[in-house]
Amino acid sequence: MTSTTGTGTAARDRVVAACRAMVDAGGPLPAAELERVTAVSARQLARDFAGVVGVAPRAFGHAVRTGEARRLLREHEQVTDAVFAAGFGSTRAFYETAGPTLGMAPARYARGGAGQTLRWTAVATDLGTVVAVAGDLGLTAVRIGDDVDALVAEVRAELPGATFERDDDGLADLAVGLRALAAGAVPEHELPLDLHGTAFQARVWDALRRIPAGQTRSYTEVAAAIGAPTAVRAVASACARNPVALVVPCHRVIRGDGSMGGYRWGLAVKERLLAREREAGRGHPTEAPG
Repeated sequence: MTSTTGTGTAARDRVVAACRAMVDAGGPLPAAELERVTAVSARQLARDFAGVVGVAPRAFGHAVRTGEARRLLREHEQVTDAVFAAGFGSTRAFYETAGPTLGMAPARYARGGAGQTLRWTAVATDLGTVVAVAGDLGLTAVRIGDDVDALVAEVRAELPGATFERDDDGLADLAVGLRALAAGAVPEHELPLDLHGTAFQARVWDALRRIPAGQTRSYTEVAAAIGAPTAVRAVASACARNPVALVVPCHRVIRGDGSMGGYRWGLAVKERLLAREREAGRGHPTEAPG
């Protein structure tokens, strides 16, 4: 086992390897598993974390679970540098995996969006009315139904501390993109997202956006795609908690036996969406940002 201490390259590499493992797991890992990943003792790894990140490995794991990992890592430039060497490609890619909020700070989101101004619009489609709610960086909620007031009230209940303002003109471009998605077409521009969820949910939602339009994957296949083949139920739960219908296409996930399974907005809507995408004859993946 390596014995390098302090904040040298080897220590940073071990910390990043441990961070990646905990991000993949969605939270803290047993000491024995971290020893296997990093090839050093738990005591050595604790010293590495203290020197590089300033917290214990288990504290970092809990930060991943609660969505605070991005803030934690932003405070430590050495980890930022090591992220590139670890193969993430960019700090954004790492933060979007480790810290699943892309806009509103996790603490603010936990307080019901206190102090946040959210804009919303209602988009008429033949699937029903699509209500879109956007934060500073993009869509934070997309709902499908017939009662606009009820759909907006549902989002208000999730973020009671936020101020909601209707802004049809300001969100006109997003509305155009959502109409295209509802019709099974490709939006002219990628729709920006401002999502909140656990690290695991973020991985699932990213995987859903990579399923080619008109195609389907089973929950088991999605679990395998994110490297968590035993987490089929957790994948199903993440699909059910998808905050942005259409944009994160949970309608493309079905049961292993080929049946439609559930869909929050109704099976008729799910079937219609898939049929339209197939008719459009696309086959290009809806790529996640970054």
